[in-house]
Amino acid sequence: MKVAVIGCTHAGTAAIVNTAQLYPEAEITVYERNDNISFLSCGIALYVGGVIKDPQGLFYSSPEKLAELGVKTNMRHEVIQIDTDRKTLRARNLATGQEFDDSYDKLIMTTGSWPIVPKLEGMELNGILLSKNYSHSNTIIERAQQVDRITVVGAGYIGVELVEAFQMNGKQVTLIDGEDRILSKYLDEEFTAPIQKSLEDHGITLALGEKVSSFAGENGKVTKVITSKGEHETDLVILCIGFRPNTELLKGKVDMLPNGAIIVNDYMQTSLPDIYAAGDSCAIHYNPTGKNAYIPLATNAVRMGTLVARNLVSPTIAYMGTQGTSGIKIYEDNIAGTGLTEDAAKAEGMDIESVLLTDNYRPEFMPTFEQVQLKVVYDRLTRRILGAQIMSKMDLTQSINTVSVCIQNKMTVDQLAFIDFFFQPNYNKPWNFLNSAGLQALPATVPHKETVTV
Repeated sequence: MKVAVIGCTHAGTAAIVNTAQLYPEAEITVYERNDNISFLSCGIALYVGGVIKDPQGLFYSSPEKLAELGVKTNMRHEVIQIDTDRKTLRARNLATGQEFDDSYDKLIMTTGSWPIVPKLEGMELNGILLSKNYSHSNTIIERAQQVDRITVVGAGYIGVELVEAFQMNGKQVTLIDGEDRILSKYLDEEFTAPIQKSLEDHGITLALGEKVSSFAGENGKVTKVITSKGEHETDLVILCIGFRPNTELLKGKVDMLPNGAIIVNDYMQTSLPDIYAAGDSCAIHYNPTGKNAYIPLATNAVRMGTLVARNLVSPTIAYMGTQGTSGIKIYEDNIAGTGLTEDAAKAEGMDIESVLLTDNYRPEFMPTFEQVQLKVVYDRLTRRILGAQIMSKMDLTQSINTVSVCIQNKMTVDQLAFIDFFFQPNYNKPWNFLNSAGLQALPATVPHKETVTV
């Protein structure tokens, strides 16, 4: 079996390693246009902030490790064309410019995503950077050391983590976003409001509800970000607007979402059975809505890449879908979420209710205790749990993984009230806060059942 893999980050590495282990007779060839593989981009802010001293820890594989498994890895090679009828591809060596053809029995598309780059006046100015790969992170660190004022455009996870890192390094930081709240895709206002206050308390300027219209500069270097509401002077700009899938090679050849994300079935097959896809290049099945969605996360990528290998010869293990579970730490706040926020559920036109719980995570007779804020979103009619968010100075984020399982298994908020959790005063209360949220959501009255005497 001849297997070609295009792209080698999270999904690609998982697919390659598992394919090599499951099918030692397979001839596996990898095409990667970068000079490194398996970079954990979610660690960029920690690297930029100096928390991670040795960046090599952000890599969990290498061409040498893959070679030990019998895998041929073509680094700095870009696939420029795929003939799905003949099962061939054309690749270019980016170092020499040489082009050559190869064939495959099975093709694995793990080409990932790329930052959205707006077409705005001034984009050509020096000092406007992207944040995605290892090269980007090194450039950001090098350039940030030379400047005082840094502007981050985009208040998603990466943008918020970067402004915290820059501020902790003593920089004057501005965060710009077109939405009126940070992290609006991940959290409801009850959670974003205190995070915003924390950022402002640390001296970070929040320019929310402002859309960037252009960039201005002097001597070829960016000096201003011009928005719908004004101007922000700066020495460096980091764009964190979002990502789009890298799928041009298969455009018009396999089924895709409107944004270009490849649609796969439960066994990671595209609409062409011998072409598989995983990770940021494809759509996921989003369990809270039952629809295909584009949610690029490393956790999704490694699961999907592993499933590609498991299903490469025959359908074996079905994909369970995802809740888009994620977490973030901003200063002292530990935050996590899974499934739909209240705002997202309403945008889907869903009839929902929510419960917001504020409590201490363990008994007040303990020497110390921290407050926890938990929100659970559920369907009004079926009472099925659709999403949850949590925030605390104490790291209680693993509780969101529990709720993720509840959503996965289509459990109700009423069942959440009575799930069996252990009690030990060091860790929680007799009613775990997840139970308490479920209890708070229970109807005020129960249906009356008449007693019939015979």
